This record gives sequence, C-alpha cells and structure tokens, in this order.
Amino acid sequence: MARIEADADAPRSDDVPARDAAAAGRDLARIVGEAHVQAPVVASELLQDATETRGLRGTALAAVHPGTPEEVARVVRWAGEQGVPVVPRGGGTGYSGGAVPGMGPEGANAIVLATDRLNGPGELVPEAWRGTFPAGVTTHDVHRRCLEAGLFFAPNPGSAEACMIGGNVATNAGGPRSFRHGSTRAWVSGLEAVLPGGELVRLGGSARKSVETLDLVGLLCGSEGTLGVITEVTLRLQPAPELALPVLAVYADREAGLNALGYAMACGVVPTALEFLDGGALRAAAATFPGGLPDGAAFAVLVEAIGTEEIARLEAAALAEAIREDALLVREPSTRAEVEELWRWRDGVSLSVVAARGGKLSEDVVVPAERLGDALAAVDRLGAEQGVETTSWGHAGDGILHATVMVDRDDQAALEHAAEAAHGLLDIAQELDGALSGEHGIGLVKREAAERLDPAVLAAQRAVKDALDPRGIMNPGRKLPLPPR
Repeated sequence: MARIEADADAPRSDDVPARDAAAAGRDLARIVGEAHVQAPVVASELLQDATETRGLRGTALAAVHPGTPEEVARVVRWAGEQGVPVVPRGGGTGYSGGAVPGMGPEGANAIVLATDRLNGPGELVPEAWRGTFPAGVTTHDVHRRCLEAGLFFAPNPGSAEACMIGGNVATNAGGPRSFRHGSTRAWVSGLEAVLPGGELVRLGGSARKSVETLDLVGLLCGSEGTLGVITEVTLRLQPAPELALPVLAVYADREAGLNALGYAMACGVVPTALEFLDGGALRAAAATFPGGLPDGAAFAVLVEAIGTEEIARLEAAALAEAIREDALLVREPSTRAEVEELWRWRDGVSLSVVAARGGKLSEDVVVPAERLGDALAAVDRLGAEQGVETTSWGHAGDGILHATVMVDRDDQAALEHAAEAAHGLLDIAQELDGALSGEHGIGLVKREAAERLDPAVLAAQRAVKDALDPRGIMNPGRKLPLPPR
C-alpha cells in the first residue's frame, strides 16, 4: 500500500462532464443558496485532509455547506435521488483520508458535504452537567464554552483548534485524557443525524442513560461518515476541575521508562493521562522543551492528575514519586503558565517530528498496554530491516502508539519506500493482539489492511452498512473494505 489510488474503474475528474458539475451546483444552490456551493470545487482544502505527507488530494463534483440540519437532510435526499455519493467533512484534520473525495469508488462524482456552517452557540445546562452543540463547532470552542459554564469535556485531540465536535464523534476521537475519562463516545448521550435516506433523526437524548433502542448512537460514533451525517451532539459533562497538574520524567533508556509506566499504573492513583515519548521523538522535540532536556535523554513519561486543588496536588505528588526511580529529570510544573507550557510542548511533538526530516508517515496502532515494550521493539526492528528512521510516542495507558516513519517528503523514491515500511506498522499491531487504529480511524489509508479482519465481523459490518445505506452513497470505500466485485 505504497499510495492510495482511486479504484481502477472509477471515473476520473476528466471523465465528469462540466454540465454535470454545473447542474449539480444549480440543484444544490436551490437548497443552501448559491454562496454556499462550489461547482467545480476551487477551495483546495476541501479536497485533502492532514495526510499531507502521503500526498492524498482528491477531486469532487461539487462542495456544499449547509447551514441547518434541514438543509443537510435535503442535500442527502437529493444525493440519494441522483445517485451521487456524499463525503461528509468536518475540520479536515483526519490522518486516514476519510474526508478526501475522489479517492474511493465514487471517483470524482462525489459531493463534499462540509459541516462548518453548523456552528451556532449550542446550549449548556450546568445544573444537569449537559451540553448540546452543532456539529461544526470546533473542539476548542466546546472546551472553552464548557469551562466558562464551570463544566468539563475531557477528550482533547491534538487538533482541537481546528477539528469539529461532529468529526470527533464520527471518528470517536480521543487524546491524552482518554486514559481516565474515555474517548468521545463515553461522553455522548445523544445525536441528531441525517441518515442515508435523508431522514433527520434524534438518537438518544438529554437523559444520561437510555436502552429503549439499539445503541444507534454508538453505531454512528466511529462510523466515519459511512452511516449518516452528524448534525448535532449532546454531551454528558462533568464539573470543571480546579486544577490539572502534569508530571514529566526523563530516562536514559527505554527499560527504565517502561518500568516507570508500570510503577505509575501500580501506585493506586488513576492518572488522567499516561503518555510516553521514545528517544527519536524526544530528540526531535528537544529544542522546544521547557528548560531543556538533560544529556542522554532516551525516553519520557508524562502523567497528569486532575481534580480539586487538594486532590490534584496529592495525586500528582504520588505519581511523581512513582515514576522518579532512575529518572534523569523530573519536571513538576505548579503554576498555570508552567502547566500550559508543558502541554503545548507535548501537543507540538508531532510537528517537531515532521520538521526533523520534512515529513512523516504515522499510524495510530494500538496494542494491549502490557505489550507496549514489545511494540516499540518491533518498530525498531522494522526500521532497521527497511532502512528507515522510525520513532514512536503516544498514549501509553491506552496502548496507542503514534508509530512513525520519518521521511523527506520531497524525495519521491524515499516517500514510496517509507509508505511500504509504514504499512508494516499495522502488521505489528495485529501480531500483538492489538488493532489497526486507536483513534484516527480506518478511512482510506487502512482500508486494505482491514480486509484481514475476521470475515464474519466484516460481513456483520457490511450488513449494517447495506441496511442503512442500500444505495451506498455515504462515504463509499471508507472505514469498510470494498465489497467483492
């Protein structure tokens, strides 16, 4: 899987008659207004996502920006009547190619349905620890609005400034704080969504628990736009904590760092986050580390305690003591500015790794937490065997590795070789009883690897897809392997 190509028999952009794009544009303009339709698509950002090193860039018949859930329903209904595939799009921050049109079996005949105009103020009910937000609100704004109301939404993907809450639900996004608090699904009590037939439905609701139907909320959460378009999200929230205190320790070798992760798990405190960085990631991000890293730094562990000020300080002290053994450095920020500075550094690790060589190919593979050391060793072996530079960092508590091949993106031969090597990272996850994706999704990038899953599981997923989307218009060729021809 050196690169993702459109299917061989799918129509290419040159095969789409201009009058079809123009006709689609006129039809869609009657639904959402001429100002909110592009036909042809001229905004390049609507044709790609964050898979920049892989060079994924697609084509589309048109792009449409509905402003209300009712307009979304009308667009999807029109698409079904016309047999036009729909590629839903949030913030375009995904790493799996799931929102890149024109790269799947739909070819260039799809429309991009962007949810950015679904961005009203939403509603917060502080006394009930609940909030409802339109799908196009950024995750950063969800965090901000919650905190202003004294509430807390834990999932914190690294792209929070740009990703949208609807996309977070569609991919079941996570982040460092998912270890203690769970990924997005754990916080969702209800959804408003447009099903593939164009029906606007409410699933779940404001009640924190409901078993009156099948878990349709859970079905859409993580479905990557293949079962419908999420238009609104109802979240079960928590009171905002008084204090969050991270602790970071640096070690001279991986063994000491892995031991520290075990000590943190055994100390009796459940950290909000339990992160790791290997030597390659540390070297790439060393220049921006607050206060500088010690010589010989080869592994880092980052933990966080959260709660009332008294509890957070007690738990942070206990975690610091647990991971102190054999550490070259233990950093315990205590002021808000110091805490924010450390997390900004951690959030910037991915960009630092990109900057080191000019590009990277990362996989968010996941293994049982106790197999993390085996996975890291396997990534090292893969790099040595393939002659590529590898590194890993991620969410140790959840067993998620952002296992990465570093590459010069301007060297096409090296890029193709790196893509082949990166595919081997998926083999590591499956060999260690893990999974192909922990939080980024399957999309297009991992679709071929997903064909290795249990045939009965694949058949069950396909049955669900066929039942809800018999025309196959919703994000075809993503998440699920293509059906046999």
